[in-house]
Amino acid sequence: MYMKKPTAVPDDVLERAHQGNCTKEDALILLEGSPFELFELADTLRANAVGDTVSYVTNRNIYITNKCAGNCGFCAYRTEKGYVLSVEEILKKVGEARKAGVVEVCVQGGYIPEIDMEFYLEIMESIKAEFPELCIHALSPMEVNYAAGISGMSVKEALRKLKESGLDSLTGTSAEILSDRVRKIICPGKINTQQWIDTIKTAHKTGISTNATIMYGHVETVEERLDHVFIIREIQKETGGFSELIPMSFLPYNNRIGEKMLASGKFASTGLEDLQLIAISRIILHTYVNNIQATWVKLGKKLAQFALQCGANDLGGTLMEDQISTASGGNHGEYVSPAEFEWMIKGAGRIPVQRDTLYRKVEPGFPNRVSPLPSFGKTKISSRE
Repeated sequence: MYMKKPTAVPDDVLERAHQGNCTKEDALILLEGSPFELFELADTLRANAVGDTVSYVTNRNIYITNKCAGNCGFCAYRTEKGYVLSVEEILKKVGEARKAGVVEVCVQGGYIPEIDMEFYLEIMESIKAEFPELCIHALSPMEVNYAAGISGMSVKEALRKLKESGLDSLTGTSAEILSDRVRKIICPGKINTQQWIDTIKTAHKTGISTNATIMYGHVETVEERLDHVFIIREIQKETGGFSELIPMSFLPYNNRIGEKMLASGKFASTGLEDLQLIAISRIILHTYVNNIQATWVKLGKKLAQFALQCGANDLGGTLMEDQISTASGGNHGEYVSPAEFEWMIKGAGRIPVQRDTLYRKVEPGFPNRVSPLPSFGKTKISSRE
């Protein structure tokens, strides 16, 4: 999509990239040039930021419900007549995950009247009481906003209570593309761009780390993708609370937005686009967000491995479940073993390391034995309020 006649990258663009001052104009120049020069620059900045280690986390996704009051045009997962797991059922899944050696549970849901903030708090407290060594990475800014409203509390109060109940990290999902033009098309019922930004900032200032995501390859423009990444950079300048960026390609199958795309002859993002976005994200976020994830469940294992040469330094999680991607046509599976991650990373000439949600190095089999990873040093946060 970005392919044009290869040209040498101007010296001033390279200088600003190394200083962490890449501009939007610089990013467009880099995308219009040779992809190999782009990848080489991103890989150099990756080496400067985090060295040759590549991390992954042993985790399990736990889906509280497949019901949702939303009307997102890209979702193939929600259903009108679905389930809501009880706390006991959730704890059973957590127990199974712990026996399998995970260090993180990623608790995901939807937003429906049956799920209020009190239910989320009970989930966090119950997991921490029974499995205090596990990291709880859970919920989205959308879910927090919705549940807080149902329970008659502010987002700030809801986040404070979630932290007190055991939430270690809030997910950066429901970001999609941080453009209200795009959001009105693909997810008109969701929180708007400013609400997402405000919720993330409040989480960071409450002492809750988050990741950042971008879901691309549908109706957005290249400039809107870039604007999204620059918004992440501006938030990070203020709060320092992002642990990583996860670029996620849109899967166009079994959903309303995808049906329109396919009918018009447009398919999912190309592999080249995927790698270019990972690379340009590394360059834009250099010195601010150190960790860029190549998510195998979206890219496939081989392209995710190659992304390690294009600016990425993390392969995400073992997952055990990924019902949302498979519902939208994802066919890369729902589980990768630690042994296969190690094989992929070593095959790319890198050094594998297990981490937890907060990018602390984990000794395999001992989730309580953690130590800082150099790749998270500049993004570690503490409570500010």
